Amino acid sequence: MKKNLVGNEIDVNEEGYLTDMSHWNQGIAQAIAKEEGIGPLTEAHMKVISYLREQQTKGAPLTIRSMGKSGLVTTKELYDLFPGGPLKKSSKIAGIPKPVGCI
Repeated sequence: MKKNLVGNEIDVNEEGYLTDMSHWNQGIAQAIAKEEGIGPLTEAHMKVISYLREQQTKGAPLTIRSMGKSGLVTTKELYDLFPGGPLKKSSKIAGIPKPVGCI
């Protein structure tokens, strides 16, 4: 399905996740964050988003626990930055597929 984000027609799945990571940019991230009730994105948000994108390209499994152990943010900080589903929301904003463990 197509979705218009910041003037771009982007392919997303039924849950609103980008189907192609290469279509992502910071403007799209800001638009998705606003839709998710988060934002404006701060430097702390962007560090998490960059980390998630990097881990996705490496094929590393993403979990809240692994994020907490990354040294980037604590689990509490992750929940503070992305309330109401921190890994699910941060992954959507980062333009990567929904992590396997998220419902």
